Amino acid sequence: MSIHQLFEIRREVSRRTRILLAIASWTLVVLVWFLLTDWDLLPPFSLPKPAGVVQAFVRLWTEYDLLGNVFKSWWRIAQAFFWSALVAIPLGLLMGSFRWLHSMVNPVAEPMRSMPITAFLPAFIALFGMEEGMKVAFLWFGMFFYLLALVVEEADRVDNALLETAQTLGAKRRDLLWLMFRASFPAIFGSFRILYDIGWTYVILAEMVNARKGVGYMVEAARKVLDFDRVYAGIIAIGFAAFLFRWLLTVLERQLFPWRKPAGQAYVPAAAPAAAKAGTHAR
Repeated sequence: MSIHQLFEIRREVSRRTRILLAIASWTLVVLVWFLLTDWDLLPPFSLPKPAGVVQAFVRLWTEYDLLGNVFKSWWRIAQAFFWSALVAIPLGLLMGSFRWLHSMVNPVAEPMRSMPITAFLPAFIALFGMEEGMKVAFLWFGMFFYLLALVVEEADRVDNALLETAQTLGAKRRDLLWLMFRASFPAIFGSFRILYDIGWTYVILAEMVNARKGVGYMVEAARKVLDFDRVYAGIIAIGFAAFLFRWLLTVLERQLFPWRKPAGQAYVPAAAPAAAKAGTHAR
């Protein structure tokens, strides 16, 4: 790829080029990290040496049950995610279908997305105590309002022509609601990756309160004894875990909804499969 091509607006790059650029960017990050610590440009304890972090990562694996802590955090996120989806998806579809319901719920839901969730932590401790239920409820609260807004937005994007066609073919109200769900769900599923990222962000805060296991507890325990090699190793472990689960969701999305693959491959609008099936049932 020439220099001129590099600066063309929205020009796609090959998979090989993307991999090389990713390797180059991470190499640069590690190099800067090495130089900062090797030349003592930062105060002591502020940034450990890369070699020490690598050794601490090995200790997390062998001595501090890294896999067990990652799984515990994932299980908390999964529970909150399940309850968020169970409530937000049907409620969001109804809000996208009935304007009066949207006008009633949205004045409460919209401000909640703008408020910092950290401010609610003392309230959740008072309501649920400091055990497991508080952590799951806190994560649910942090994820629910974001998912609700995404579901409402995707429900609003369902083409009216699709609904009118289904009505012409004899679809009832419950059929229309099911059609809206089928038409919007592929895009809603795509947003699950963002929701999991939010969960991994908030779980660290939740696990700093009276936790006995989890990645947040693991990092906080290391900080209390000033073991910053282990703190940074824990941060890297969290990044790996979050990336892994995000990648698994991406793979699952491609398997479930192949027509939503990236540009360069055949793309079918998300509503098309649902419309075809609705028409078949209506006949």
